[in-house]
Amino acid sequence: MTLDNHFSVSRDVSIHAHADRLPEAPPAAGSPPPAAQAAGTSRFHESARAQVQGAASYVDDIPEVKGTLYAAPILSTVAHGRLLGVDSKAALAMPGVRDVILARDIPGDPVLGNFSHDEPVFALDRVEHVGQVIGVVVADSVMQARRAARQVKCQIDALPAILNVHDALKAQSYVLPPVFVKRGDAQAALKAAAHTLHGTLEVGGQEHFYLEGQIAYVLPQEQNQWLVYSSTQHPGEVQHWVAHALSIASHAVRVECRRMGGGFGGKETQSGHMAVWAAIAARKLNKPVKLRMDRDDDFLVTGKRHPFAYDYTAGFDDTGRLTGLKLLMAVNCGFSADLSGPVADRAVFHADNAYFLENVEIASYRCKTNTQSHTAFRGFGGPQGMIVIEAIMGDIARQLGLDPLDVRRRNLYGIGERDVTHYQMKVEDNILVPLLSKLELTAQYRRRKQAISAWNSQHSVIQRGIALTPVKFGISFTATLFNQAGALVHVYTDGSCQVNHGGTEMGQGLNTKVAQIVADELGIAFEQVLATASDTSKIPNASATAASAGTDLNARAAQYAARTVRDSLAQFVAGLDGCGAGAVSFRSGQVITPAGRRPFTEVVKLAYANRIQLWSDGFYRTPKIHYDKTTLTGRPFYYFAYGAACTEVAIDTLTGESRVLKVDILHDVGNSINPAIDIGQIEGGFVQGMGWLTTEQLVWNDQGLLSTHAPSTYKIPTTGDIPEHFKVDLWPEPNREDNVFGSKAVGEPPLMLAISVFEALRDAVASARPDARVQLEAPATAENVLRALGRLDG
Repeated sequence: MTLDNHFSVSRDVSIHAHADRLPEAPPAAGSPPPAAQAAGTSRFHESARAQVQGAASYVDDIPEVKGTLYAAPILSTVAHGRLLGVDSKAALAMPGVRDVILARDIPGDPVLGNFSHDEPVFALDRVEHVGQVIGVVVADSVMQARRAARQVKCQIDALPAILNVHDALKAQSYVLPPVFVKRGDAQAALKAAAHTLHGTLEVGGQEHFYLEGQIAYVLPQEQNQWLVYSSTQHPGEVQHWVAHALSIASHAVRVECRRMGGGFGGKETQSGHMAVWAAIAARKLNKPVKLRMDRDDDFLVTGKRHPFAYDYTAGFDDTGRLTGLKLLMAVNCGFSADLSGPVADRAVFHADNAYFLENVEIASYRCKTNTQSHTAFRGFGGPQGMIVIEAIMGDIARQLGLDPLDVRRRNLYGIGERDVTHYQMKVEDNILVPLLSKLELTAQYRRRKQAISAWNSQHSVIQRGIALTPVKFGISFTATLFNQAGALVHVYTDGSCQVNHGGTEMGQGLNTKVAQIVADELGIAFEQVLATASDTSKIPNASATAASAGTDLNARAAQYAARTVRDSLAQFVAGLDGCGAGAVSFRSGQVITPAGRRPFTEVVKLAYANRIQLWSDGFYRTPKIHYDKTTLTGRPFYYFAYGAACTEVAIDTLTGESRVLKVDILHDVGNSINPAIDIGQIEGGFVQGMGWLTTEQLVWNDQGLLSTHAPSTYKIPTTGDIPEHFKVDLWPEPNREDNVFGSKAVGEPPLMLAISVFEALRDAVASARPDARVQLEAPATAENVLRALGRLDG
């Protein structure tokens, strides 16, 4: 039987995404208000109709000012070397070319204004990766600039390059010092353990592959002021970087972003580079400049998810309970620090996933290599922390001949005991046991496990595997200062409302959820609320829309702003009706008191006539969080988001091909503000994680060139990779912490549900090996599956 024939007879179940089902939850600190009507229901994304009509505006759709010029980057073709000179004569002689902008043209600091201050705006006296930007060519058209950029000749004296973490470890080449976290006595525990195992694992990076590429459009304004349109997750950082490079005050730079066509972390810092390069060109030529990256250049210039390599020794007892663990994480950071420090820290924080580590030593090495500077990607180190402990759980089960789910359950965090993480945070909201138990039953894990075993014993070519894995993901920026947000709410005299906040919309539905929360706070219809473009002139110093905290922070700030307006109106109406302000309620477009009711629009007009303020700001900072970044101990997270996935796969042992057959997910989003959007995030996150662990392979050649720099060679999942049985259910309980609407973050945690795909593939490989020992590297491409089966060398 061929692989396709096997799959054609097994795909018989439809998707069950319960977008219309709301969790029935008992009241809690974070429960929704009783009058909630906009939130808690599935609503279309606020831009959905405009997007399908082609009417939603992105940066490249903004009408261009007369005289706009276009920039294209000049890229290094050498992984490491001394930059001796740049010959731009041929490029300058080409039609339409206005100038070539190099490091000498930077008015301010030639090094980017980031925390680590280790990355030059343009290459200075050396280049450190293939694709490093040496300068930009500016021309009258996009194609003129791109063609001319390829004619710039750079004289580079090549130096030895470090292209992998193993060589970096030998050379002690680091972008940041190593970090060590310990609890208990791992060495003694390993020595006393009934069983031990040693293993290694390699996990590759991942390209963000946002549909809208990197782009910035910079326009000179009067009096040395600048307007920057940027496709960015962090307008405030773009503002700071541009001001830093131009040597001007931040108040002279305004950054606006209405929406992005995807970000996934790739536009948290990387978008700042485009804006700075365009701004320097605009400053020199005193003309508007747009820089839109070609997709191939985007691949070569921008950072990816961090590749990791692991070395571990685990000790455990006869039941599979882990008693000791020594773990080395080698993080491929690329040539500069970027966000590698917090990414590597979060990997350390999530090396436990859902399991209590009693005696543990973790060494995290932040390796400097001559590749792109790797950056944020959905999960931000969490996936790389979790995947290794899940691999260890699977290895323990196979060594002892136990069911991997039983080993996982044996090691789960407890309640009232075994409930403190290795970084000294108590797990107070643990729902792991009931959540896993429910999914085990609804997914019919035990029955399917037996059926798969029977199948594998009768078939030699197609082997199947199954895995059920949990997720426990901490929510908050690990850098405590970023856990703050601001918002503005304006109510107009016709009763309509405009809200602006510091978050950015990248398709995840943030603006939709914020509008739902504001509508309920004011007791008006969702359609009366409009969320507007992120703008540094409205909300200053906003944090990046990242860490899955966009709604937690910005919706709460907007709720507080709306509440201030509502309270002002309540006091005004209470004065009219002779009652206390607490007796005034707002719902269904009505303002209700013991004396009667008035339309919200009428109350607003009366309030304006009486000079009552109809706008307010709101500010929110996450409570309870703190941690010592030198020891990586404390409470870095406000709460945990939980989930579990049961995945069934099949592999062809002759070709190494694999396919995901069935997926069952039970995920914890608290009280869902918008179930349709949340389920979309769960499905999308899972598929993106599946791509990271199966098909999305980044390959650098021995010269440091990223060979997989286009869709022809870099394979993201397609619709054909999605199993027909793809079932998503929401866990029916509100957030136990006082979070907006009782909800939980949903952006990143679902990606790690896809670790179940990798563990199911390892289960299938083990069934085909006589020794049941699995050495499968990620992504589990056909070649890597064949290597794990022992049928391909190298």
